[in-house]
Amino acid sequence: MNDKTLFSGRIGCAARPLYRVTHAGLLVAGMVALAYFLSGSAEWPSLSAPWDAAQATAADEAPAAHKKHLSHEMARAQSWLSRRYKVSTLAIEPALRAAEDSGRRFGVDPMLLVAMIAVESSFNPLAESNMGAQGLMQVIPRYHMDKIGQGKGARALFDPELNVRVGAQVLKEGLRRYGSLESALQYYGGALNDPDAAYANKVLTMKQRIAAAARARGNAA
Repeated sequence: MNDKTLFSGRIGCAARPLYRVTHAGLLVAGMVALAYFLSGSAEWPSLSAPWDAAQATAADEAPAAHKKHLSHEMARAQSWLSRRYKVSTLAIEPALRAAEDSGRRFGVDPMLLVAMIAVESSFNPLAESNMGAQGLMQVIPRYHMDKIGQGKGARALFDPELNVRVGAQVLKEGLRRYGSLESALQYYGGALNDPDAAYANKVLTMKQRIAAAARARGNAA
């Protein structure tokens, strides 16, 4: 397989991102920036600017009209993920909603998408690698413009809903091409030739951990 074929499926893991912004404070600031993006603002707020209570309120309220209830299983997983990644439940919720929406739309297990997000970006919607992979599922725009859509700007993939939708489409594409979940995940990670299937194993292990945490909370309820 040539490099072009390999990288056409590359979104997150073949060459692990050398730099990801994962500090909890920047995640909160990222939610503010996303609120500005979703409201159509022409400029991103500066991540180095002092915290503004009014901006925080805007970040909380901007998506309110579009909120959907999480499934019981996902809501139980939400608390564990919040603690595990040191991110507020409010900040992590758009990713979980996007995973459930895209999972239903493309026939993919939403919890698998959540595990991929955890591995790829640790739930930082503004994560960007040195290779140009962006957002929650570390999509490289130039390889997936057909899925992103025409007329989208350079910051489009920092929208959690769009990012997860594109990621789910690429995973589904891998399933159609290669027939097994392990191969589809390796395709997604740009590592089809890895005999150890390291990326697939990492994602599937994370999925098991998340599902176990959700079950434990359910049994405790």
